[in-house]
Amino acid sequence: MSASSELCYLSIEEAGARLRDGELSPVELTAAYLERIEALDERLHSYIHVARERALEDARRAEAEIGRGEWRGPLHGIPIALKDIFDTAGVPTTGGSRIYRDRVPVQDGTVAARLGAAGAVLLGKLTMSELAMTGPPGFGEEARNPWNLEHAPGWSSSGSGVAVAAGLCAGACGSDSGGSIRFPASYNNIVGLMPTYGRVSRHGIIPLTWSIDHLGPMTRCVEDAALMLGVIAGHDPRDRTSSRIPVLNYRAALRDDVRGLRIGVLRQGIECAEPETQGAVERAVAELESLGAEAEEVHVPHFEDMHIANSILYLSEGFSIYRETLAREARNIGQVFRIYTYLGGLFTAEEYIQAQRLRSRTRRLVAALFDRVDLLALPAANGPARRLADFDPFMLAQPSRSAPLEIFNLAACPALSVPCGFSAEGLPIGLQLAARPFDEAGLLSAAYALQQHLGLHLRHPEL
Repeated sequence: MSASSELCYLSIEEAGARLRDGELSPVELTAAYLERIEALDERLHSYIHVARERALEDARRAEAEIGRGEWRGPLHGIPIALKDIFDTAGVPTTGGSRIYRDRVPVQDGTVAARLGAAGAVLLGKLTMSELAMTGPPGFGEEARNPWNLEHAPGWSSSGSGVAVAAGLCAGACGSDSGGSIRFPASYNNIVGLMPTYGRVSRHGIIPLTWSIDHLGPMTRCVEDAALMLGVIAGHDPRDRTSSRIPVLNYRAALRDDVRGLRIGVLRQGIECAEPETQGAVERAVAELESLGAEAEEVHVPHFEDMHIANSILYLSEGFSIYRETLAREARNIGQVFRIYTYLGGLFTAEEYIQAQRLRSRTRRLVAALFDRVDLLALPAANGPARRLADFDPFMLAQPSRSAPLEIFNLAACPALSVPCGFSAEGLPIGLQLAARPFDEAGLLSAAYALQQHLGLHLRHPEL
């Protein structure tokens, strides 16, 4: 591994300590990432826009501040990137769609502003499925899985998963309306955290839905996810769904002791998965048991209906958001987004209300499970990444495809994917853990214990 690669695979925590102590320069670290992006991203296509000059300017500012003793915290001088729905002042924010190709916000959204206030360096904006639906971007090249370039990166925070796994940024932020943080995390051997609904402000993003959009960090290890969440979480008066529950020091709360932790193994979610994934998830749960956790199988009623309800919500709300745009600029919108958004216009008011009723029921059903257990465990994806050539635009019609992820969008719970194994072909497999609302600290601690025991986060794709 080259010296620049070694820098780019430092964790945020490791790099931050070196930056704070003057052992590493933010400019040197940023230059290493920019060099690696230039060398590798022509094949990976994880970036839709590289903000080279902005990144170097941010890095020089961080270097001067740290040199004056004005250290802002563990993200100061750390090069990060954002899925291209997060508004960034002076940097294009397109949602991966031609309709916004020339859109350059005049101010940061809340997440970008909080990262900037923490001193993070913005490397650029990351490739994504058009307008956060599924499938390819509306323009530019589709991101490639760094573990096998012929395979999918996971939609829709595709570039975020790829860039983090390939060492093209230290951390990223994505969005999740039905698995779009957790799918790419699982497919790329990284950690992807979907926080509780309302834990992270959605002000200043290009939305897909109102009811079930979550924003969260994507990193190579659990500690880094905890650090990023601590920066971006918290109440924002500009987002009416934003929670006032206090933000913890999630990094300081990490523990690798899971003795007495009660884990509910959601068997319905495991049964949806392919045999290799089932085996990897069951072995990961067994590892947690060997560390002192207690596991039991649990069942949730109406599990088979949750994909249908979640799909009705985001397709209907997506149609409502983009109806006028579709009428005006359909030729500038990609086929996959048009198919699904037009489908959202076919649902009746009664069907939308029934989906919202099932959403409310799901919250109650999952809350009842958390009266018995502390965490739920199941796969983060039904199998390893499929070949890009096998993409099926009608995948959302498969009821079992993403119900194991969408249940937690409906329940508004925090959930994450943490590496738990590899397939026979060498493709990553993720374990999904979920916790009761606002227990991100407990969720991250359990993932941290497993991570430290397995060490899979230290494996990187050969590029």
